[in-house]
Parts: sequence; C-alpha cells; structure tokens
Amino acid sequence: MSCRLRQTPLLLAALVLAGCSQEMDNQPKYKTFAPTPIAWNDPARPPVPDTIPRGQLPQPIPETLPLPVTAELLARGRERFEIYCTPCHSPLGDGDGMIVRRGFPAPPSYHTPRLRAVSDGHIYRVITHGHGVMYSYAARVPPDDRWAIVAYIRALQLSQQAAAGPAPTEMEQAP
Repeated sequence: MSCRLRQTPLLLAALVLAGCSQEMDNQPKYKTFAPTPIAWNDPARPPVPDTIPRGQLPQPIPETLPLPVTAELLARGRERFEIYCTPCHSPLGDGDGMIVRRGFPAPPSYHTPRLRAVSDGHIYRVITHGHGVMYSYAARVPPDDRWAIVAYIRALQLSQQAAAGPAPTEMEQAP
C-alpha cells in the first residue's frame, strides 16, 4: 500500500475532529419546552385563541371618509389606485382591466348604482379584507392609502356621472 493511501484515513479523521466544535451547541438560545426566564414568552407556547397582540387593537371602521378630501389625498389615491387596482378594475373603474381581458373574472364596475350607494367604510373594508376573488390588500396598502384610494374611487364615480354642459365660468378663466 502506498504512503498516500495510509495517510488518507488519518487526514479524514483530523478533518472530522477539527470540525467538532461546541460553539453552536453552547450558544444562547431557547430550546423547545425548556423553561424561560419570562414565563409568558415560552418559545413553544402558541398564542391564546381570540386574543389581540399588543399594539394591534382593532379600531372601528368609520362609514364615511375620516380624512379631509384634498388635492394631495386624491393624487395619492390615484397613484395607489393605478398601482393596485387598475390591473382588474381598469383606470376608469369599470371592471375591464388587463387581467380581466386575459380571462380573470371581471369585478363589478364602480359606476353601478349599487356601488355608488355603498358607504366609504364598505369600500375600505373590501380593500382591507377582500371580497369574492379579490384578496386582502391589508398587508400591501397602509390604512391611510386605503382611505386615499376610497377618495379617488369616489372621484371616479363623480367623474363618470357628471352631466354634460358648459364649464363653470371659474374653469373658463383658468390658464
């Protein structure tokens, strides 16, 4: 047997023994079912059912828009609407977005009498929790942006229901 073959097992044994270290075993950590210094912070204890985490108390959702409608709010709502809503609802809110044109079920138009009559809180809840095939946007859209989207949807509804006629004199004088 050559010298090289006799050294191979010794080399492998040296590498295995060098890899054995107690650093990972001795690191600070909580082991499953082991007592912890804080009794309520047991790593294996699941949260109590029907409880609300601290700092996440549910607030009642108002039925009307809780923010003043400003140009900035509508601009923010339009921006968020174009990002999150137009793929299905279309830029006009008529339910004919690009996803629908490719076979996804069409959402209802915002311009139907039923959806013009719903409260602002209803639209906010649908954005938050989803409805039908629409999934929840609560994790994607912050609450203030949801209200901005609601304000923009209301502006879309008004724009599609406006009567044709001459422009007001204030608008004629605008540059």
